[in-house]
Amino acid sequence: MSSRGTVLITGVGRRRGIAAGIAVDLAQDGWDVALNHWTPYDARLGLVQGASDPEDIAVECRSFGVHADVVAGDLSDPGTPSRLIGAANARGDLRALVLSHCESVDSHTLDTSVEAWDRHFAVNARASWLLIKELTRVLPQTPTSDAVARVVALTSDHTAFNLPYGASKGALDRLVQAAGVELGPRGLRANVINPGPVDTGWMTPEWSAELTALTPPGRLGTPQDIANVIRFLLSDAGGWINAQLLKVDGGFKPAG
Repeated sequence: MSSRGTVLITGVGRRRGIAAGIAVDLAQDGWDVALNHWTPYDARLGLVQGASDPEDIAVECRSFGVHADVVAGDLSDPGTPSRLIGAANARGDLRALVLSHCESVDSHTLDTSVEAWDRHFAVNARASWLLIKELTRVLPQTPTSDAVARVVALTSDHTAFNLPYGASKGALDRLVQAAGVELGPRGLRANVINPGPVDTGWMTPEWSAELTALTPPGRLGTPQDIANVIRFLLSDAGGWINAQLLKVDGGFKPAG
């Protein structure tokens, strides 16, 4: 299979996560993939994961005849984005960036610590900005109307009781949309998608039932639902969509 180029996907730490589904589907489409993860974060949250999930995901991607590299990296470190982009562009064909990493630890207005606030913004906002900034290495210096490179970021509309996560995701929305406008003349297409509730192992049965009831089709979203949209945004057909925040949540209507 001929490659469409390389896509760097962040947050590919767990087989059950959204990023894993994205990685496998893009590999099926002929993309070489660079899979970023940070195991200490997944271990800290205590979510279900296998002993070698990132490598297992890479093996599945390679079964479609593409390159799949695994690159660990702590995105709270401001030096990590440059290293990740360099590794992903080792073959000189980096063409896309899917930002599916996050820091997400619940807290509210009165019990959020300065440390938690700073860590959420470092991972969810600052690292995303730096990754996009580093991606400009592959963009032409002169104006072009062609879609040379793509960025797709996963966001959330959480606010109450998840304050630093929601606030930092709001910052993510703005910086990605700004990149689509500012770097559009150099061939960048940058969009944000809000996947709504997807059970990747964090829901209790009660949460699952409540959130399903608030989703008009009568089911929760799946990693496959989100991967389908990202496949389109990274395709030739998706090249005219830019600087948008797209809800991909089945019409989810939060209570209240």
